Amino acid sequence: MAFWSQRLLEYGLTNLRCFVRPSGKLENLKKILSERSNAKSVELVSGDLLSREDCRKATQDVAVIIHLAAGMEKSFAGAFMNSALATRNLLDAFVEVGKPKRFVNVSSFAVYSNLSLKRNSLLDETCPLETASQERFDAYGFGKLKQEEIIREYAKHYRLPCVTLRPGYVFGAGKQELNGRVGIKIFGPFIQVNVTPGIDGEVFNIVDDDLLTARQFLKSYKVAKRFRSVSVPYCVAYSACYAWEKYSNWSKGQLPPAFNRRRCAANWKSQRYSNEKLKTRLGWKPRVPMEQAMKTFLAQFGTNGRG
Repeated sequence: MAFWSQRLLEYGLTNLRCFVRPSGKLENLKKILSERSNAKSVELVSGDLLSREDCRKATQDVAVIIHLAAGMEKSFAGAFMNSALATRNLLDAFVEVGKPKRFVNVSSFAVYSNLSLKRNSLLDETCPLETASQERFDAYGFGKLKQEEIIREYAKHYRLPCVTLRPGYVFGAGKQELNGRVGIKIFGPFIQVNVTPGIDGEVFNIVDDDLLTARQFLKSYKVAKRFRSVSVPYCVAYSACYAWEKYSNWSKGQLPPAFNRRRCAANWKSQRYSNEKLKTRLGWKPRVPMEQAMKTFLAQFGTNGRG
């Protein structure tokens, strides 16, 4: 939350209310706010999205919501509760006590299924969504899918203006861990969707320009981080995941299906990504070129690769 609050202030936004978890790093957020001249217009509200009363307190007279919270639990029940149910509480409160002009939901690429796509084909906003998150063994993706379903229902029933953003994986200075999806400095669209007319009900993928291949990224990453790695061909990874999946089914789940074909495709199948819709409809372009972003990211590891 400290990151987002800082970026909102950098973009000159005022009259903000930040809804933060009681367990959140409030000291970091307060420190950042104390350094900004326009921070006096920021109100901090501590609470729980699972509490209807807290949600009403946070959304009272609010016109625009940027919804970033998501359930990171590994269980499907936990992900559903903290993504879908929490979002429902927020929407109920927004409709009841807010002054809704737009609800911006920050979703994820995890909602897509690329199982049927060919390697190196384009994955964009028209691609199919995952229909079997349980088979993919992806609680986070399941929670995000249910979250989007609930938002579509509210948009239809209450005529609530909603926009969905699906960002790629974010990396940058201060965030050393990685997974299979990469992106950086993509905050601009979060602001532009608040003020752009005629985009209610739309979905936008958010990725950088000049994306690196996994091999190119790994090569640069290893120079800075200094570690050994073994390259596994996709066909070998896919076969191994298929064997794991078959054994999990044969053992009736004694071996959890942590590796399976759907997850293998989602994490490791080569795809092309586009931000063309984002540029065309919102007039957006990255503020930081990929080359500069990589230098900033790699610089945090220092010369000894330890950070």
